[in-house]
Amino acid sequence: MGYEKWKKRVRAEIRRYTVRLMRACLVAVLLFALSNTLARSDIRGCVCDLSKPDTPTLRVCSLCLEAEKQPESTRVFFLRDVNPTKPNRWLALPRAGQHDGPTPLPRMTAAERTEVWSAAIGKARELWGDGWGLALNGDASRTQCHLHIHIGKLLDRQDETRVPGTYVRGPEEIPVVDDGNGVWVHPAGGRLHVHVGEVTTETVLLR
Repeated sequence: MGYEKWKKRVRAEIRRYTVRLMRACLVAVLLFALSNTLARSDIRGCVCDLSKPDTPTLRVCSLCLEAEKQPESTRVFFLRDVNPTKPNRWLALPRAGQHDGPTPLPRMTAAERTEVWSAAIGKARELWGDGWGLALNGDASRTQCHLHIHIGKLLDRQDETRVPGTYVRGPEEIPVVDDGNGVWVHPAGGRLHVHVGEVTTETVLLR
């Protein structure tokens, strides 16, 4: 083999090796990012305690701090989602009592649940007319201890591609999910169509 051919073969091998190395590094970075996101998203081990000076600084407690800023007379308040990838999203939050992490709905009274769902529906109608949707993520997909309902525009054809739902007449009939799963709700024929049995539900909404 001549010297020039040998050089070309060596360069080709180096290029192939470099491409393989870059691909491996990219896969490693993506896997790390995914695992880090999943770790941050699971609030089942939330230790948020506003009486302890250190825990409110945790990322999972930031909505708890927002709730504490509201007047005590406030029952439900709204925040625009600060995530820059969700410019069309709002959140509905109860003012008090939901700093204690996983599966918060069963710990609320029926009146409190109806109040927060009703407020979220009112805001959703104001923003999106009849095209609204609400989503409460399950425990393993929530990034915040404080209960918050995502408000947004329902994406097309979600009824066809997601877990089947049931119809209820109003917010007071939205079922209490106590198994760590989430729930998403949208209007349908003068009633509410409620879907349970999924952990990550906010993906039915426009970001």
